[in-house]
Order: sequence, then C-alpha cells, then structure tokens
Amino acid sequence: MSRVAIVTGGSRGIGAAISKALKANGMTVAATYAGNDEAAAAFTAETGIKTYKWNVADYDACQAGIAQVASDLGDVDVLVNNAGITRDAPFHKMTPQQWHECIDTNLNGVFNMTHNVWGGMRTRKFGRIVTISSINGQKGQFAQANYAATKAGDIGFTKALAQEGARAGITVNVVAPGYINTEMMSTIPEKVMNDVILPQIPVGRLGEPEEIARAVSFLTSDDAGFVTGATLSANGGQYLA
Repeated sequence: MSRVAIVTGGSRGIGAAISKALKANGMTVAATYAGNDEAAAAFTAETGIKTYKWNVADYDACQAGIAQVASDLGDVDVLVNNAGITRDAPFHKMTPQQWHECIDTNLNGVFNMTHNVWGGMRTRKFGRIVTISSINGQKGQFAQANYAATKAGDIGFTKALAQEGARAGITVNVVAPGYINTEMMSTIPEKVMNDVILPQIPVGRLGEPEEIARAVSFLTSDDAGFVTGATLSANGGQYLA
C-alpha cells in the first residue's frame, strides 16, 4: 500500500511541484488549497491528484479536512506544510490585520496541520513532516517583519518537534527556498530582476519549483530516516546559514 501525503497549498507553484514529485515517488497525494477553485480543478485534471479545500488557519477545518483525507485515501503518513501568504509592509505601516493574517496562516497553520496528524503518526511509529520556510526566515527582509517572524518560527518549531518525534519514527525537517521561479516572481519588473535580484544569487539564476520538490522528495523518503531537525537551504548560495 502506498503512503498517503498531504501537501498544503499543493495545487499551485512550489506546492504543485511537490505534489507531483511525491506522486511520482509512488505516494497517494492530497493537495489542499484555500480559494482558487479553478486552479485546483485544472490541477486535478492535469495530474489526477485529488484536491481538498480548507483554510489551514482554521484548526477545526484542518481537523475535519484531514479526517476526510484519511477516510478517502488512508491514514496520513507524510505532511508537507507548504501553504503560506505574504502581507508585506514596512513595520511602521504594518497593520495588526497584516501581522495576524501572516501569523495565522504561516505559523498557526503549521501547528494546526501538524497537531492533527501527530497522534496517528506516533501510534503507527512512522511519519515524515516537512515545512517550507524561506530564506527570509533565516536572514530577515525589509517590509517582512511578519513573514520573516513566521518563517523563523517554523524553523524553531521544527527543531523542537524533531526531538519529540525521533523515538516514534517521525522525522521533522525544513526546506528554506530562496528566490524561486513561480508565478509570483513573474510580476517583478525585468530591470529589478536583472539589476537587483539576480546579482544577489551566486549561481546567477532563480531556482525552479522542481528543485524544491526534489529536496522534499528526499526528506519524505525512507532514505532520510536519519535526517531530522534539519534546515535544508535551497537558495543558490544567496545566504549561507
């Protein structure tokens, strides 16, 4: 029987690449999404991967959604916490709403999802949890005090939980991407990309979603059983943690 994986935010961008990679590895994948029904339907039509709609910031929705996945596909063996948002603003202009929206999705969402699979993983003595953090959770970023705080918090959460899961056969790790060639990056003006962003990256290019997916593929595999509490930086040498 194939292992069951949930990828949050798994129907677009980096999440879509991760969902496809885990399916290619023989897993049965459930991809969650928050709002874009059209994109989710197109993703399922393309890949055959079943999508589920709920907001990771809502604990009860996560509990119900995970129970539905388990009923449909089987107990969850692998969780990839990929869903995330930005609400950028210089701190003196940042509103409480911008702060809390980022915290609720990027940090509380990781708790909500992980907490609802943790008991089953402990009982079955196996689990793989990978959270997608960010280079900006490692080094900080102007106008992203909220986002950087959540992504740094994801790393701390992972280090602590890895110690709790180790004896239960559960590994807990982070992948911290740098600038990745997604739809969001395509909105950046060419001059900014060429004159500001690319010169910061020693390899001289953006990363590809599939490169992040390959990192997640390893960390969710049986081969990674001795890797836990780790942060895998995938940023082209832009920041050496």
